[in-house]
Amino acid sequence: MGDLDMVKKDRILPIAPVDRIIRKADVDRVSESAAETLAEILEKIGIEISKIALEMVKHRKHKIINGEDIKLAWKIFKEK
Repeated sequence: MGDLDMVKKDRILPIAPVDRIIRKADVDRVSESAAETLAEILEKIGIEISKIALEMVKHRKHKIINGEDIKLAWKIFKEK
C-alpha cells in the first residue's frame, strides 16, 4: 500500500462532498478514484494542521483548539 492508500473503513471524509468540492472547480466529470484520492489528501492535511494547532494550544497551556488556532496552523503549514 502506498502512502495515500487508505482502507475505506479508515476514511473520515465521505466521498460525495469531496466530489462536490472538485466539481466547484468547474469539473464536469469526476472519477471515484479522484474523489477518494483527494479525500485522503485532505484528511492528511487536516491531521497535520490539527497537530500544529495542538502544539500551539499546549504551549499556551490551554485544552481547546479554536478557529484562530487552526487559521494560524494553516499559515504555518503553508510555509513548510
